[in-house]
Amino acid sequence: MVFNTHILNNLLSNYVESIFHYKDFNPDHSIERVVPTGHLFLIFELDGFSRNTFDNNTLKPKKSFTKVWVSGMHKNYISISAHQNSEMLVVQFKPCGSYPFLQIPVEELNDKVIPAEELFSDDILLLRDSLLNPETSSDKFKIVENWLLSKFDETKTPPKDLVKAIEELRVNSNNNHNQIIEKYPNSQKHLIHQFKKYIGLTPKQLHRVLRFNDILQKIQQEQQISWTEIAYLCGFSDQSHFIKEFKHFSGFNPSEFIKNEFDKDPPNFFPLDREG
Repeated sequence: MVFNTHILNNLLSNYVESIFHYKDFNPDHSIERVVPTGHLFLIFELDGFSRNTFDNNTLKPKKSFTKVWVSGMHKNYISISAHQNSEMLVVQFKPCGSYPFLQIPVEELNDKVIPAEELFSDDILLLRDSLLNPETSSDKFKIVENWLLSKFDETKTPPKDLVKAIEELRVNSNNNHNQIIEKYPNSQKHLIHQFKKYIGLTPKQLHRVLRFNDILQKIQQEQQISWTEIAYLCGFSDQSHFIKEFKHFSGFNPSEFIKNEFDKDPPNFFPLDREG
């Protein structure tokens, strides 16, 4: 399997977390649960397969996506298809990084997966076609990077005070988000408006997402898991609140999570039919 990541080192690095490309991926499942990470994704399918989203409860197909699509900010997990011999290229935007490229309030894409041409016209399909021929990941990365630079609107960049607030939430995800809101130089109402415009989520929602991802990272680092200790380290004073929050974002309570050995999987993707 090919899996390569491109870390940007120009002005795009302030807005794009990474670009990654994988090929010849052969998962041991056909449906996987994806938990929110606080990122918006632009996804290029390069293998000709149609992807599905599924109802989280019944796992019946909901929508199909081909070629290129955008997955907005999510407040809950989603269920998607996984395919044999798959190849994809993915642009992962930072929490406040997509607005200068989308140029619409990010909140409009909350909890949605939509065809990318609805935002970028058919030009995005031509870009996808241009990614099919290059053999190497690095050549594909160059094409996407140049396209991103052409779409970047400097007048749409997030205010410095907002970026600082987001960075504090990211670095201190275990702290109470109200402590960070209090440091913001304008009103709480103004901050929430800015969050919805540039990020999609409110400060509280983003804080919850980032904290859950911190929980997943701590689980992967521990050989013997103490849920009480993890709950404490992540700022939960109440064990029942921790369990409720864990199930909200993953769909499993902590004991189910370990029983299914999801702690051994990538931290944001959990197979739902490992034998399927």
